[in-house]
Amino acid sequence: MLNSSTGLWVGLLGIVLGVLGFFYAPLWLGAGAVLLGLVALAYSYKSFVGWISLILGVVVLIWTLMS
Repeated sequence: MLNSSTGLWVGLLGIVLGVLGFFYAPLWLGAGAVLLGLVALAYSYKSFVGWISLILGVVVLIWTLMS
């Protein structure tokens, strides 16, 4: 089982994927950010970075599907 610091790093990686998703391969990177955000939330119960990663991924996916 992952500990809290691993959940933090997974969430930070999801944030990086979400930000990069605005510029390159938004469908893949947005989906990756959503998945990493869910993993960060599952293993780090009060993880703010997990929510940020999840929201960024959803915004990237919506932005991709709208344009």
